[in-house]
Amino acid sequence: MLNFIEVFDVIHADPDTGRSVWTGLTGTRAALKRDGHMIDPKAMAFCPIEWLDERGYLDAELARQHPRPWGI
Repeated sequence: MLNFIEVFDVIHADPDTGRSVWTGLTGTRAALKRDGHMIDPKAMAFCPIEWLDERGYLDAELARQHPRPWGI
């Protein structure tokens, strides 16, 4: 059985439009705080802990190898 952990998208505001833009990173609360990113609770999802790299960010290549019924 997989252990799941909450993860958050790293979002930045586009300086031209002010809209939120995903940076391509998704990580744990601890990783985002450590690296100075703001946490948007609306951008929360859950993923298997096995899909995280050593820094606490989602390993997209590993996640793509496993089918899942939800999007991250």
